[in-house]
Amino acid sequence: MSIAHINGHDMYYEIHGEGPPALCMGGWGTYCHGGHHHLPRGITKRYSTVIFDHRGIAESGDDEDVTPSMKLYADDVAGLLDHLGRSNVHIVGMVGMGACIGQELAINRPDLVRSLVNMNTWAKPDAFMTHQLEMLRDVHREMGWAAFQKLVCVMSFEEQFYLDNHQRVLGPQGPWGELNGRYKAHERLVHACLTHDTTDRLHLIKAPTLIVHCPLDQVNGPRLTRPLEKAIPDARGHTLEGAAHVIAGSEMRGRFSELLLGFLADVDADKTRRAS
Repeated sequence: MSIAHINGHDMYYEIHGEGPPALCMGGWGTYCHGGHHHLPRGITKRYSTVIFDHRGIAESGDDEDVTPSMKLYADDVAGLLDHLGRSNVHIVGMVGMGACIGQELAINRPDLVRSLVNMNTWAKPDAFMTHQLEMLRDVHREMGWAAFQKLVCVMSFEEQFYLDNHQRVLGPQGPWGELNGRYKAHERLVHACLTHDTTDRLHLIKAPTLIVHCPLDQVNGPRLTRPLEKAIPDARGHTLEGAAHVIAGSEMRGRFSELLLGFLADVDADKTRRAS
């Protein structure tokens, strides 16, 4: 619910809940401005949870003279946590780009990262993912935001959830609404995603890490997440059966939240044991 000048731009952020620090990030969107109810259930009851707008969307500004990169967006997050005086934070990369930012943070600012959660993400895009993201960008440019939203929703939600909920999902108040009228910001986000590459640096991540594999994810499925589990030392992997790119629906959200909060509790308990 505040704006701070961070890393050359005005960055909007909110803090929800009380307790030890956590930070949650999504992909081409935000959990702010009333979207915090989409966060994992129970996280704001146990943790003081930071959420924010990526540069260029919603209430955060941008400097378009700066080349977009995943490191740039990660430096934004690091600057925000430094501004807030927070370190040793649970970093929850919920999907896509947010998880990539988490990788960069864990590699470059390990002092900030108590634990790392990655799901529906990648270390380096393959040709299949590259062409998908290019297609989404091009549809937005050539056909407009509504066509883009419909395409990305069809690709991202489990089919029965989409069939049951598409009428309320589609539209300006639905997912990826922050990109409506902001093609340039979307183009910059896509560039950062396509140039992301941590393949030769994942071994530097020392924070306890959970990698969640979602078998129905058409974009960042297990073919891209399993290499992360193998490359990050002592990473814990979990396959969330029936999950697609977006965790949606009461039952699936409940299962994911139970998995996430259980992992964070294990990390906290282990840290306490080591400190005693």
